[in-house]
Amino acid sequence: MNYNVCIITISDKGSIGERVDLSKPEIEKVLNNYSFDVIYYNIIPDELDLIVNELNKCVKMKANLILTTGGTGFGKRDVTPEATKEVIEKEAPGITEYMRLKSCEFTNRAILSRAICGIKDDSVILNLPGSPKACKENLEFVIEPLLHGIDTLIGISRECARK
Repeated sequence: MNYNVCIITISDKGSIGERVDLSKPEIEKVLNNYSFDVIYYNIIPDELDLIVNELNKCVKMKANLILTTGGTGFGKRDVTPEATKEVIEKEAPGITEYMRLKSCEFTNRAILSRAICGIKDDSVILNLPGSPKACKENLEFVIEPLLHGIDTLIGISRECARK
């Protein structure tokens, strides 16, 4: 079975062409090792209402996984977690807690991440960092348990692999 994924890059500079999005290719490197089809991609500015609209659009597209990159720090315009909280029905804090824990093996600044993960309908929404390297690492940390979570959410029963 293939899973549908949407990728939303949240970057003021990226949305007006002043910065190249290097996170999307890093995300795709991880997803290529699994059965994911990218069905939607967009770069938008750090605007709460725009982020909420994009997340809801992806939920309506029946995306199994919606990945955001950017907007999870302490910056005044970093509002990705707040937008995500407006959309989700249930929070899945263990996923982002684990991402922060594993990231602390590389940098103590990982504790500054405000990323969240949650569920809306049959979609899992996960906030990733904006840094291409951190984005890829964080997704790698959680992709396998996320697949199990998605399967559970959409009613697929498979053997649970433990590591």
